[in-house]
Amino acid sequence: MDIKTASALRRLRLVSAPEAVSFLLLLVCSVLKRTTSFDGVMAMGMVHGILFILYVVFWLDAWNRTKWQFKTAALYFVLSVLPTGGFFAERMLKREAEASVIAARARKEGVVNA
Repeated sequence: MDIKTASALRRLRLVSAPEAVSFLLLLVCSVLKRTTSFDGVMAMGMVHGILFILYVVFWLDAWNRTKWQFKTAALYFVLSVLPTGGFFAERMLKREAEASVIAARARKEGVVNA
């Protein structure tokens, strides 16, 4: 894996958890707006919207660089629209990055899978 691909995966991974947290906070603010006098939906909606746009931009970049199959790319996108999906995406991206580092080291050392 080259440095640009690793950076694309890292950016996507770093924005996935905050995007999931902002989604959950937006849901809480929405409930509080309807049950109390607290109204933080506009502010939290803006924060979540910015994080979601960043996630989509980084997802497109990662898809382009990693050459994921459509199924894998679609899974990462669907995880972005689920309330806790960003946490799962972060863990999956971490595992993928670790596996690619191991594979790159094996190629560098000349180890061949039999």
